[in-house]
Order: sequence, then C-alpha cells, then structure tokens
Amino acid sequence: MREQFTTQLKTAMKAGEKRRVDTIRLITAALKDRDIEARGQGKEVSDADILALLQKMVKSRQESMEIYDKNNRPELAQQEREEIAIIQSFLPQQMSEDDIKAAITAAIAETGAASIKDMGKVVGALKAKYAGQMDFAKASGLVKGLLGG
Repeated sequence: MREQFTTQLKTAMKAGEKRRVDTIRLITAALKDRDIEARGQGKEVSDADILALLQKMVKSRQESMEIYDKNNRPELAQQEREEIAIIQSFLPQQMSEDDIKAAITAAIAETGAASIKDMGKVVGALKAKYAGQMDFAKASGLVKGLLGG
C-alpha cells in the first residue's frame, strides 16, 4: 500500500491535482506518525493497520463535513467531501448490506456464538476477515441484533 501512495502522489503532482496531492500527503504523514508509534512498541505497521488508519481518517472527515454543513460553510464541507473521496479510493470496495449480513451469519456459525456475551468473538472474527471492507460500527449493531441483544 505504501508504494501505491507514493505512485499516486507522483501522478497527482505531475497532473497538478492540488487537492489530491495535499490529501495523499496527509495520509503519508499520518502513516509516518503510526510508524513512529509502532516502532516505540516494537511492532510493524501492517496493511490492516493502514486500512484502519484510512477508515479513521474518513470518519473524521465525515464528522467535520457534518459540522460544516450545520454551520453553513459549504466550501469547507465540499473540501471534506473531496478528501473523503480521495481517501476512499485507497480502501477496498465496501461490502453491501446483504453481504455484511451474510458475513455476520457465517461468523456466528464459525465462532459458535449463542448469546450477546459472544459478541466480541464474532466482531473479532469479522475484523480479521473483512478489515477495510465494512463499517464495524454498523456491523456490531447487526451482530447484537442477531445474538438477541
């Protein structure tokens, strides 16, 4: 993934796409921060960690966009929308609602979950298999509903 960021940055610079250049630089800066943090703990940053970082960046921008919309700042909200689109271009294709439900059902069967107490096992299994492909906040709610919570 790191190579993809570098390649995309060079392409965007050559094309003169200022917003894309700025956004990719934000991604690489956040990634460097994560590398430094991981190095201090004696760990490596995996692709799954990078995907989680990108999802966190998208969520942060969505929250900012909502605030800008509420406060009548359409130009800033539009900037956040553009950054979200650029960051999402590096994420895997998101699963549909039906696919998420099927994955949850399979994970429940796999883990042998029987009650709400087993929710952590199910969500853990989903995160291991589908990192970056689903919104785990929504998935947690669905898991809770299926386990009778």
